[in-house]
Amino acid sequence: MATSSVKRADASASPVALGTRPDGATPPTQTSAAPVRLLKVLTLFAAGGTEGQVLNLVRRLDRTRYDLQFVCLRKWGHYLEEVEQRKIPITEYATRSFYSVHAILQQLRFARQLRAQRIQIMHSYNFYSNVFAIPAAKLAGVPLIIASIRDQGVYMSSLQKFAQKLACRMADVVLCNAGSIRDWLIEEGYQPEKIRIIRNGIDLSRYRAVATDAPTRASTLRQELGLPPTAPLVVMLSRLNAQKGVDDFIKAAALISLRMPEVRFLLVGEKLLHKQGTFEKDASYHMHLQQLCRDLGVEDKIVFTGHRSDVPELLAEGTVSVLPSHSEGLSNTLLESMAAGLPIVATCVGGNGELVDHGLNGFLVPPQNPATLADAIMRILADSDLARRFSQASRAKAEQYFSMERMVQDTEALYDAQLAARTT
Repeated sequence: MATSSVKRADASASPVALGTRPDGATPPTQTSAAPVRLLKVLTLFAAGGTEGQVLNLVRRLDRTRYDLQFVCLRKWGHYLEEVEQRKIPITEYATRSFYSVHAILQQLRFARQLRAQRIQIMHSYNFYSNVFAIPAAKLAGVPLIIASIRDQGVYMSSLQKFAQKLACRMADVVLCNAGSIRDWLIEEGYQPEKIRIIRNGIDLSRYRAVATDAPTRASTLRQELGLPPTAPLVVMLSRLNAQKGVDDFIKAAALISLRMPEVRFLLVGEKLLHKQGTFEKDASYHMHLQQLCRDLGVEDKIVFTGHRSDVPELLAEGTVSVLPSHSEGLSNTLLESMAAGLPIVATCVGGNGELVDHGLNGFLVPPQNPATLADAIMRILADSDLARRFSQASRAKAEQYFSMERMVQDTEALYDAQLAARTT
């Protein structure tokens, strides 16, 4: 499969001179113009792919040019502490259901905030945030409204898809992170002229730094996880749910173990449920996965790590990275695996083909086919030369096309050009 070309976003334009914030907060100083008032809307701050990309952008966004704040529907999640430490204002609009008078009142309250603070760019992410925030931003007269859609709606009902499409008709830009998502949106009836693509970026420096203390770190980490010192390690890094193909991974592990009993498997991630306004781990799904491991006789070969903050260190111990999704956007976990220089086996769905060049840095296999998945993994495990070539190609592609610097530059260029087009 050919490497996908990566196009830059719209050319940047100079920020428009604005005033001070009416809420009394002091924006970052700027010599040429006041910073653009930018508000981002997330459902919550959980450790997911979208939230991670937003946080990566926030870490590098030029705060002399953008006066940033957040709105969320639930003030909760692994990333919340860092956002608060950065002293970025956060406003919560707790909304349990869109089918209520309370939700409408919250939207009206949000519209008042947007108008009072004269927000110039409102950027919302994924279904709940888009449906909540875009109509309010339109009502408030926000100059630039950006919606982000980062998957193909596999988790959404028909009614939800319709509601999001209706909301996005009020947006000025619909931003996605993969060509496959753009194609899907057009098929769904979105306006092609509104759609822009900015692919995810990865902080490559985190993965370079890991190599400096490799021997000591490896020994400690393997001891912590109960792994043999030299066992080949197959890693699946993902939010744990059925659509990610976790069952397929476990079934493939059982097949591999019959022929390569020394191999070990890591499942890195967890699944959360939203119950009565709070989020908690999905214990029933985790029990199902553990029972599947017992039924297939691999309970001593698979380690469930839960959420981990040391992903670069974990991936540095890996031999192969696997993502058997049934549907996918542009996977952050595959990008992390590429940055770590891992060979990849992934299903040929969504944006996976934009990251994995079949036969160059990994293998693409059909979804929901554990036997084919296992065969592809074993080909890499059994051929060190092939694994080394895939490893080098993965790292090279991440560096060439998916750097964090490129993603930030493209996003700032999009903001500046689109805002200038609407205010001059």
